[in-house]
Amino acid sequence: MRKWGLFALGLALILVGGFLAHTIQTAGGARIEDVRFAGDKGIVQSGLLYVPPSATAQHPAPAVLLSHGYINTREMQSPFAVELARRGFVVLAMDMAGHGYSGGAVLNPRDMGGPAALRYLQSLPYVDKANIGLEGHSMGGIPISAAAAAQPDGYRAIVFEGSTPAFLGAAAPPSFRNMQIVFGQFDEFAPLMWGVPKGSLVAGAPKMAKAFGVAGPVVVGQTYGSLADGSAKRLLNPPVTHPWEHFSSAGVGGAVDWFQTTLPGAAAPKPAGDQIWLWKEVGTLLGFIGLIVLLMGTFEVLLTLPAFAGLNHPMEPVAERRGPKWWLAFALTAAVPALTYFPFMKWGQVFFPMQLFPQYIQNQLLVWALLNGLITLVLSFVLRGGKPAFTNRWGASALIAAATIAVGYLSLVLVDAIWKVDYRFWVLGLKPLDAHHALVAIPYFGLWAAFFLIAIRALSANLAVKGDGFLFQHGAWKLAMSLGFIVLLAWEYGTLFQTGLLATPSEPLNTIVAIQFVPLLAVVGALAAFTYRRTNSYVPGALICAALLAWYVTAGTATHWYPGFKLPKPPPAAARSR
Repeated sequence: MRKWGLFALGLALILVGGFLAHTIQTAGGARIEDVRFAGDKGIVQSGLLYVPPSATAQHPAPAVLLSHGYINTREMQSPFAVELARRGFVVLAMDMAGHGYSGGAVLNPRDMGGPAALRYLQSLPYVDKANIGLEGHSMGGIPISAAAAAQPDGYRAIVFEGSTPAFLGAAAPPSFRNMQIVFGQFDEFAPLMWGVPKGSLVAGAPKMAKAFGVAGPVVVGQTYGSLADGSAKRLLNPPVTHPWEHFSSAGVGGAVDWFQTTLPGAAAPKPAGDQIWLWKEVGTLLGFIGLIVLLMGTFEVLLTLPAFAGLNHPMEPVAERRGPKWWLAFALTAAVPALTYFPFMKWGQVFFPMQLFPQYIQNQLLVWALLNGLITLVLSFVLRGGKPAFTNRWGASALIAAATIAVGYLSLVLVDAIWKVDYRFWVLGLKPLDAHHALVAIPYFGLWAAFFLIAIRALSANLAVKGDGFLFQHGAWKLAMSLGFIVLLAWEYGTLFQTGLLATPSEPLNTIVAIQFVPLLAVVGALAAFTYRRTNSYVPGALICAALLAWYVTAGTATHWYPGFKLPKPPPAAARSR
């Protein structure tokens, strides 16, 4: 039964993690529903609805509409949802248009689905329509601004979390009712959001003074105006970064405190610091780790079946020991992807969204990946040593990769169906694909496969050493894949925490996106080493990693293309010269 060990361990981690996450997000007896509702322009929108047991048609409860930011999904708002629901608030965590399971595309409709989500929340019989709050993180400020503009009297309080009113020209009322702004001292988007170089300076920003209706700097923590007439305003400026604002006790607690203050009638008020949401994240992290272990265990079990028995082959590394060439290969594997990340992502902007490849961020990532694949091919001639002898069986490799991913995917579908949780932690998140996104993932898989076939072949040819033990090889390959981004992020955020500015202040979005590369590339290294050791082939690992990345990115990022989409026009020469 030893062959079932990893499979059983992965399954156990998934079950324990899923149960823990479910227990936390249903604390106090709240129930969670996956809902769909009509949006504008004929789209269907998605949300997670949290309903506490105290909310009934006879005793309607206050409610809050939550919106995530750009290239995120509704699950990213779960810390707020968990804490508000256990206090007696009905909560709707929406998927913005073009994100998650909502139709449409980024800025199509322009309001990102906010007004429709507010109308849906108001339609629920157990919601107190006179006590509705709005909260949005980052780009999530667009749908809540638009909802407030569509119904100036349809809400009672609003929280901009790492965001700004009327972001990117979004529709907004002349003034917001009972507005709180939570903006981190180390928020990477301070110049874009508030026109100041550092998040620690937002209190003195002219835009902030205008939003508060004062002549000078805003006093952090002071409540301006009156809660009774809806003119109250407050600024919080905790020492956190942009992605940390919705994943910290300060960010979550600030929003919870404001809504408990402005929306009366919650059945179970608690101190703002009384928070349990992190345990839900621990549970879903266990699920993510369990998935990777389950993939390895599934692969190992499948190799015992007659259909795949021919794939069994011990690895045949070329290198006898770790010499200078091995260390050079290790250094290049770690360094080149990180060094090329920012320029290649910029070049990737020319891979515009189209019907077959509708996700702009994934298009950019693939330009980075494929150009790194070309570099790897060139370097393979420089690093050429003995010729590796791979045992590639392409047909069987494709089938075992498909079966392995299918088992992992089925585990997530079941966890989602039973407990309404997925596999995630902070910015890392893996969720099931709906039918639309499953079709979108297919062409993307082809491009990811091209990259991983090159990358994992290079790993297997250059970093495998005869006699290496399981743990050492796994550790070395995981580190080779992720070390460059560990160093890059340490440089970026070390500089940010010292100076208030990123080392590359013009790259806030790509810096935040890069945080996911550390765990994802480590997973690639682990899967590559595991499959190579058992088959002496780079093909199964490459196809498994390609399917995993196509699934991960397609489900978690945003759709930009839509019928009628037009390529952005370059600015006029006069504007470019400014």
